[in-house]
Amino acid sequence: MKQICVFLLFLPFFGFSQQQFEVFFDFNAAVPTQVSLTKLNQWIKENKWAEITKVLGYCDSVDDSQYNKDLAMRRINSVLDLLKNDSITISDNVELKPFGKDFKYSKKQEENRKVTFFYTLKLKEKAVVATEEKEISFSNSSELVTKEKSELADKFKKAKKGDLIRINNINFYFNSEKIMEQSEPLLLELLQILYDNPKLKIAIHGHICCNPNGMDTKLSYRRALVIFKYLTKFEIEVNRLSYKGFGSNDPIYKVPERNEAERKANRRVEILIVDK
Repeated sequence: MKQICVFLLFLPFFGFSQQQFEVFFDFNAAVPTQVSLTKLNQWIKENKWAEITKVLGYCDSVDDSQYNKDLAMRRINSVLDLLKNDSITISDNVELKPFGKDFKYSKKQEENRKVTFFYTLKLKEKAVVATEEKEISFSNSSELVTKEKSELADKFKKAKKGDLIRINNINFYFNSEKIMEQSEPLLLELLQILYDNPKLKIAIHGHICCNPNGMDTKLSYRRALVIFKYLTKFEIEVNRLSYKGFGSNDPIYKVPERNEAERKANRRVEILIVDK
């Protein structure tokens, strides 16, 4: 029998003083830099109880004030989308303010290309349920993601048109298209690969496990679509991407699988190199 430890933390509802976080952007870009995406992802993991109260967007001194103001607003919306997708609370009265040229500039232009958001941390009554097995599983999963992330760019570099690249550790919640948080570094790496290779065109293939009905491709389709939407949200052109759900029609291991390792291998994402 698994030993389950349940910790109930009864904490009064109260707010801390307002804090802030900065997200930086490359020149003329509405998508955060890779470094900032990684830092923001870590902040999200550590601040699930945050509530966003104000978001300010900035640009460097290049171009006219109205263009910069529009770009600053797109940067604000980009950051808000990231926060909302990870269920960070946005205040009903959140203040959104883009700046064109009407703010105090830093002498370093890269420091002006940013979004600053302000937040408070609130604690509520919550229950934390942990098992030794779950902790070990999560740790192992994170290590696998880190290892695969470090190898992914090299796989794409070596791949030829028509090759399939299997991504094993983009994992989804059971019977859902919601991606598990620990898998996000792989999505960020895929996004960066597409940024770095502007001629690269791909097809996203979704696969599931366990279902012997080959006609049922809906879940795999939705999972591939989620990845497609993630990439286009960060301004990867639609004409560089396509997606398809294969259901359980192309399993690595015969369905029904014999164990969890085989099921995990079958529910995967593959990337077809369409052009590069």
